[in-house]
Amino acid sequence: MKNKMRKLIAAIALSLPFSVALANEGGPKLEKAPIDIQDTESLQRGAQIFVNYCLSCHSASMMRYNRLEDIGLSEEQIKANLLPEGAKIGDQMNVAMDKKDAKAWFGATPPDLSLIARSRGADYLYGYLRGFYRDPSRPTGWNNLVFDKVGMPHIFWEWQGEQALKTEKDAEGHEEHKLELIKAGSLTKLENGKANTVEFDRRMADLTNFLVYMGEPAAVKRQQIGYVVLMFLGLLLFPLVYLLKKEYWRDVH
Repeated sequence: MKNKMRKLIAAIALSLPFSVALANEGGPKLEKAPIDIQDTESLQRGAQIFVNYCLSCHSASMMRYNRLEDIGLSEEQIKANLLPEGAKIGDQMNVAMDKKDAKAWFGATPPDLSLIARSRGADYLYGYLRGFYRDPSRPTGWNNLVFDKVGMPHIFWEWQGEQALKTEKDAEGHEEHKLELIKAGSLTKLENGKANTVEFDRRMADLTNFLVYMGEPAAVKRQQIGYVVLMFLGLLLFPLVYLLKKEYWRDVH
């Protein structure tokens, strides 16, 4: 029985890399998202983008406005800049859009984004936000490298500008999209937006950072407490360890 269990565990362990490879096959190469939930300025900028652009369609029902105090915003700042009219500081970040209307407009109800970073990953979100390109075949006129046939329009197109998927010509001279180009994330700029590429990427990094924070708001304080505890233990234990070392080595010297 033990041998069978060992063989089963070994088989599962050996199959994991293959499973991961299959999961990644077919999708574009994802760039590493510059995430730092200790960067409160980035989180504040991301919160502003989220409330002004994303919260029109997407809820974050597991997040309350008063939790934004954890990223350095005062109650007055939240009320003045981020709180919708009629909402209270302790309310959840719910969207006013009716679900039936949302489904009729977009083909599907926009998902709640409270835990999107935990389910999809920061790299996925960062690539998704920067991966929109023009596609006349889609109802909205937009498609996405990371999420093919996406129903969401590109709400940040004025910042980013317009992109197109690179094409190659076949033997008959017809343009075609190559799977290799899609995997490599090969986009070409058609029209510049209000923000240059570096500035747009920074804004999307801030938004991604905030989405990661929303997935576990307590992580910011937990990490801060962890640093304090480690410093305390270091200051407390160092003299004790030093005295213990002297006691052990006293006869040697």
